[in-house]
Amino acid sequence: MMKSITETRPSPIAGHWYSGNAQILRTEIHNFLSNAILSNPGGDVIGVIAPHAGYRYSGQTAAYAFQSVRNQHFDLVVILSPFHSYHPAMILTSAHEYYQTPLGKIHVDQELIRLLITQTIPDSDFKMVKVAYDEEHSLEIELPFLQCTLEGDFSLLPLMVRSIDPRQSEMFAKCLFALIKDRNALIVASTDLSHFYPQSVAERLDKEMLDQIQSFSVQNVYRTEFEGKGYACGLGAVMISMALSKMLGADKIKILHHSTSGIQTGDFSSVVGYGAGVFLKTNS
Repeated sequence: MMKSITETRPSPIAGHWYSGNAQILRTEIHNFLSNAILSNPGGDVIGVIAPHAGYRYSGQTAAYAFQSVRNQHFDLVVILSPFHSYHPAMILTSAHEYYQTPLGKIHVDQELIRLLITQTIPDSDFKMVKVAYDEEHSLEIELPFLQCTLEGDFSLLPLMVRSIDPRQSEMFAKCLFALIKDRNALIVASTDLSHFYPQSVAERLDKEMLDQIQSFSVQNVYRTEFEGKGYACGLGAVMISMALSKMLGADKIKILHHSTSGIQTGDFSSVVGYGAGVFLKTNS
């Protein structure tokens, strides 16, 4: 018997990856934000790059990304994340009408999803599907930060990306751009960096990847991972976000913060790297 799809996607990670108590969660995020001291970014923020580990590990670094859009309003937030489980499709999105966090519901723009699926169907390179009751943490983990920093309500376009190359990234970004170019939208790229290297190795690998992200070259980022010089588990999400942000007018990427899990655990023998950054439009 086929299970009916509920209107709201229940959170599989609240109470584990971040607090399930709304008051504690809000306080924790505001504390992270208070410790994320930023200078003027030097332009209009088109998008952000944020990590997606449990808040204990990467919440402080994530705060630097979201501090850059604090008290701003966007009608639409496009989150691009990896999808850590196997699926034959290249891009996955939600079949639910809402995402649920302890801070409330966020509306999913199903009409935009329908248009995007329709637009990508003619291209045999893409297979984009809706999924229900997914357990992907890397997209949801960004939502409470958005709920605490953005002014007013926003709709969500959730996109979880499997393996993708630079050409496909550019093509999908063009499809997205055609649909959101006239929207007041924020792009969020969700990724962690190197996984389970000693601190000194992680710092070298992460610096290389962040340097190449900052170069604003999708090809450079892809080559860095391919050659094993740096890693991003959300590589496809980052590449699409870079291409899309450039189409939306961004001309600079600025890295705001880097940390590793070792800072929180005290174990520097095997760490995960985290970075935060912004896509900026510096030319009006």
